[in-house]
Amino acid sequence: MPFLCGAHNMPAMSEQALHILIIDNNQLRASIIEDGLREGARVRVTVLGETTELLRRISEIDPDVIFIDLENPNRDVLEHMFEVSRAVKRPIAMFVDQSDQASIEAAVDAGVSAYVVDGLKKERVRSILETAISRFNAFERLKRELEDAKTQLADRKVIERAKALLMQTRGMSEPEAYTLLRKTAMNQNRRIAEIAESLVLAAGLLGGEDDK
Repeated sequence: MPFLCGAHNMPAMSEQALHILIIDNNQLRASIIEDGLREGARVRVTVLGETTELLRRISEIDPDVIFIDLENPNRDVLEHMFEVSRAVKRPIAMFVDQSDQASIEAAVDAGVSAYVVDGLKKERVRSILETAISRFNAFERLKRELEDAKTQLADRKVIERAKALLMQTRGMSEPEAYTLLRKTAMNQNRRIAEIAESLVLAAGLLGGEDDK
């Protein structure tokens, strides 16, 4: 399943082996991460040393989690990796040897789940993996809750406008207007908000509802 435009279903660490991609052109440092991941964990590891056409390669590999080791990256390399983080919708742990506050803030904005400065040690890798997954899942849950809240607010607004239209044009009471919307939605197997939106749109086209 392509993942560049949507969230990934993260398997529980106890359910199945996680497929982890390590992006690192330094074989020794990559082996430190790989050794740390394999200690006490069911994982499948792929190591990628080249970053050419990186998004395409990640899409083909389709990992569950991504570890990126950059040693001492320049600003352009960091920004490129932040763009990758925004696109792939996966837990990402990024290792750098040095950083500044601006880069740390940029990493957070880009959705990097764990941004580790001068902390590439084998014994820390396992806990960093767990932290990255936990933070990613928490962030995705918050985003879903925010989107649900926005949708519910928009639905309430359009339903109120539709009820007001029915009360004005048909002389209905508020309960009668809502009952009609609900009955129509049930008959058409649609959401009440969809019926309300159609009514408001039609009224606007006919000049019966101001576009506010």
